[in-house]
Amino acid sequence: MFDPSASPEIEAVRDMVARFMDSEVVPVLESYEKRREFPRELVRKAGAAGLYGAVFPEAVGGSDMGYLAATVIQEEMARIDVRFAHCNNQQGSSCPSCIYFGGTPEQIGKYVPDLLAGETIGMMSLTEPGGGSDPDGNMKTFAQRDGNVYRITGQKMFASMAGETDVGVLFARTDRTAGAKGVSAFIVHPKQYPGWHAQPIDTVGLSKAFRTTVLFLDDFIVPVEDRLGEEGDGFKIAMHGLQPGRVTVAGKALGVARACFEDAVRYAQERTLRGQPIGHFQMIQSDIAEMATAIEASRALVYKAASFLDEGLPSNRMAALAKYHASQTAKLCADKAMQIFGGYGLAREYRVSWLRAYADMFFTGEGSANVQKIMIAEDALGYKLADRHHGKTGLRDIRRDRVAAEINERAA
Repeated sequence: MFDPSASPEIEAVRDMVARFMDSEVVPVLESYEKRREFPRELVRKAGAAGLYGAVFPEAVGGSDMGYLAATVIQEEMARIDVRFAHCNNQQGSSCPSCIYFGGTPEQIGKYVPDLLAGETIGMMSLTEPGGGSDPDGNMKTFAQRDGNVYRITGQKMFASMAGETDVGVLFARTDRTAGAKGVSAFIVHPKQYPGWHAQPIDTVGLSKAFRTTVLFLDDFIVPVEDRLGEEGDGFKIAMHGLQPGRVTVAGKALGVARACFEDAVRYAQERTLRGQPIGHFQMIQSDIAEMATAIEASRALVYKAASFLDEGLPSNRMAALAKYHASQTAKLCADKAMQIFGGYGLAREYRVSWLRAYADMFFTGEGSANVQKIMIAEDALGYKLADRHHGKTGLRDIRRDRVAAEINERAA
């Protein structure tokens, strides 16, 4: 059986993340939350520490450690403070991945290193009000070619950090009649052009420093040279970026589950009833046992999915299994922790009060649980094989050698 704990390198990565979070993030993040201020300096420090570049080659500022390392990084960040882990996709996964998959060497060299370093704040915007799990079929945002620019008009939902974005990736139709083949991808610069308005969504229990938004686009300009790939390549680029992201998001769900479990165990050992810690009561022990078992099962699935990506194996099925199980485990552990804490679980001073909201978010985000179940069931029934596309999906395999060689040649 695959045993990641046998790797000293992976455990060294875990220890490094824990030290960074404990020394740099935990002491100050709550003050950012109270001010509702985006912590740019903390993101820069995380980038400088290498927390965003694990799956990217050294030629673009990454560390080339792989998807298992990236998953462990996100798991550990989420375990210690999931709020800060919320921007990992924008800095080290979906946004730079789409640019790396779909961009020219010039685009990659211009944008990816600064995103990985935390010097620029990223964003990926695909979802729309009527199209979460069916983005191509329901996409209404339209990009009209006008000479040397595109003019984009429409509305996006759940565009995280869109109000802070320096460089993002946005998807819009360039052909209203071509289905998925009518979707194109664009590198966007919200601070350079008018027509971009990000309105924060008032969420319950989630971070006030890392906000998700409704994004309104009104004749927003994108130069033609900032299109990713050709017109019609957008959906393919999005899928390449999102599939590996399901594995790292599953890692964050696993981190939330572990945080709930650790807090519940600690509280059960400290809280007394009838002269003894409540951990001595069998009903509490039953909850603790369920949490521990679910976490170990999710850990095995998540790490196996990450190892498939690192080995260049077909991973769509395994990613769906890992994402579904880990999100279920996060919800289970959050619910059990709330029961163990009782009324104190509603108090803001205990983080289980807001960990539950993140468990719900990971259940629906980056592919909802029901979508994963459909994929898993159709594969099991033989209706639609999840791994029918046998091309490699990891950044370490797609375009890596050619792009790295071109970038190094230009640098020389």
